[in-house]
Amino acid sequence: MRTYLENLIQEKGVELIDFIGIEGHYGLVWQDIVDYICVHAGDHHASIRDTLVKIDFQNGDVFHFLRHLTKGMLAAQGYDV
Repeated sequence: MRTYLENLIQEKGVELIDFIGIEGHYGLVWQDIVDYICVHAGDHHASIRDTLVKIDFQNGDVFHFLRHLTKGMLAAQGYDV
């Protein structure tokens, strides 16, 4: 999953150390959500990947979905989103 996510992000011309850009949560980078998904969302890897493949196949914005997942990560850790 890690390789898939890292390759997907980089193939879209974005670096893993680039900021995600969620208001009020400065300093989060794409590598943070990749790490979180790989470590804490193992039961959801198939559905996350399936969703990203569908979005990408339809030339949609995979980063919109990844930001959605990041907001879920923040909420799960008790942060206001």
